[in-house]
Amino acid sequence: MVLAEVVQVEAGNIQNVRYAHERKSYTGWIVLGVIVLLLVIGLAVVVGGYNSAVRKSEAVKSRWGNVDNEMQRRFDLIPNLVKTVQGYASHETELFTHLADARTKYFQPGSTMAQKAQAAGMLQGALSRLMLLQERYPELKANRNFELLQVDLAGTENRIEWARKQYNIAVEGLNSYQKEFFGSMFCRWADVGPAEYFKASESAATTVPEVKFGD
Repeated sequence: MVLAEVVQVEAGNIQNVRYAHERKSYTGWIVLGVIVLLLVIGLAVVVGGYNSAVRKSEAVKSRWGNVDNEMQRRFDLIPNLVKTVQGYASHETELFTHLADARTKYFQPGSTMAQKAQAAGMLQGALSRLMLLQERYPELKANRNFELLQVDLAGTENRIEWARKQYNIAVEGLNSYQKEFFGSMFCRWADVGPAEYFKASESAATTVPEVKFGD
């Protein structure tokens, strides 16, 4: 009778040990699963944050490309515009020189965005003066080629303004992200720096070319 009780106790002990071992093993798998899940989530956050920094940087570059294309389109109109005006106001050499200088500075190899913006501001001011010449030279105002060039210029100005706004929106998105706690870290990892806003110079902002068509 005593032997049977001893055997029963030993069997119970063995079962308890086995149960404890299985429970410990099960808990270990749960902990391991939680760790793996956290690692996956962490990796997803890191990859997503890194990719977000890259996307915002590429968006800024793309929007600037649109601005640059429209700015080049405007500069391409200048030679024909100057040639037309020279037929009526050839003595306005200083104005023509300013237009040429602005064009040269804009297309100077290695020009930064800030330098291009400055050249664009120079052009804006010179174009405003150029548009005023039609008031002093009625024959110029009535010139068909000059009128068509004004139409092209007005359309280009509108596209530049739209592209500039879209560029600045992209810059705001990137710079705001870079100021965030995790965003700044992701931007450093992606080697993405802050972008500059494209702001018109004071002279350009107060001397927007006014396009007037002949009566």
